[in-house]
Amino acid sequence: MAKRERVVRMSVEQPLWRALTGYRVITMAYAVLIFAFGWERYERPWIAVGYLTVMSVWTLATLPRVANAASCTKRFLVADLTIALVGILLTPLADTHAQTIDGPTLPSIWTAGSVLAYAIKGGWRWAGFASTLVAAANIVERGHPTRDTVHNVLLVWVASIAVGYIVEVARASERTLARALEIEAATRERERLARDIHDSVLQVLAMVQRRGTALGGEAAELGRMAGEQEVALRTLVAGGLTRPSLVSEDESEGAVVRVVEVDDEPDDDTPVDLRLLLAPRAGARVTFAEPGAPVLLPPPAARELAAAVGAALDNVRVHAGEEAQAWILVEDWTDEVIVTVRDDGPGIPEGRLAQAEGEGRMGVALSIRGRLRDLGGSAELISVPGQGTEVELKVPRGKAGQER
Repeated sequence: MAKRERVVRMSVEQPLWRALTGYRVITMAYAVLIFAFGWERYERPWIAVGYLTVMSVWTLATLPRVANAASCTKRFLVADLTIALVGILLTPLADTHAQTIDGPTLPSIWTAGSVLAYAIKGGWRWAGFASTLVAAANIVERGHPTRDTVHNVLLVWVASIAVGYIVEVARASERTLARALEIEAATRERERLARDIHDSVLQVLAMVQRRGTALGGEAAELGRMAGEQEVALRTLVAGGLTRPSLVSEDESEGAVVRVVEVDDEPDDDTPVDLRLLLAPRAGARVTFAEPGAPVLLPPPAARELAAAVGAALDNVRVHAGEEAQAWILVEDWTDEVIVTVRDDGPGIPEGRLAQAEGEGRMGVALSIRGRLRDLGGSAELISVPGQGTEVELKVPRGKAGQER
């Protein structure tokens, strides 16, 4: 049995959390060794011993907190940075000469671990906030800015912001890769289904069409219907329409891709693939051409645009005849979505639309142009007598769903 769910776990930032865990342990040991080799210069060594004991216990007890983004909560970040700042401000009390001699603070470079946790968790903005507090505490501890103090502060500030920016870029890359893997999985599943359908259902429908046409009578009508269903099914398979899958992010393990079906009625905040709404309109006399990737729009905009396309096809059937051919083309641009409906009917005589509106028949004015106007878009109708009609529907992405 074929699996219906494929899970791919990726994490670019997870190695950073592991590195931060090791960094905190090493810098904790480094701060303790600095005090152990120079304790005689401290006027109040008991303050340093007390603080370093608290810092060491805190570091070892909270190692699971810096194992991943999910465990590293905001409350932990605040507490961790507070311990680092308190250690910086306690340095002059333990060593009265700290303000005159450029020596290390009690937490020393352990403080950078707190700032880096902000950077990995929240990006460069969080890193800038934490490093600014550390800079202020260092200046207060020294009493006045010194060259070494400014140098160390700038180093921590630039390094943490750089790490935060790299993390944000890595997360964006993960989301892009997750989407690519999702599309690849959907494509493979579509190809498998296409092979199975071609070997079974399509061949049966083609045989029913041929035999029904040969027998004539009611069987001919059955054959015609089978032929229409065959064309519709081929269009659906060739288009590769699959329901949008859910792409979630597990902060502890990186991005997670799950190829699963969503509800038939999505929430108003969940983008809808316009192709799914237009694909059922394809048939023996309606050809549907769409992009290979989902065309996502807010649900109200997608439904209104699909309804406008339906109104255009209704006009084709009513005015161009049942035998007229129609084509639906979907174009997905960066700033707008364009749907074109074209037919090979006799076209619309000049002035006919104005006459229809004057007679109270508002199909084009309300069902098509009115819907697009509500979406902030436009509907342009081009018709040449004897050469068919073309309706071009445009919906700007920035306004889609906002006007309503």
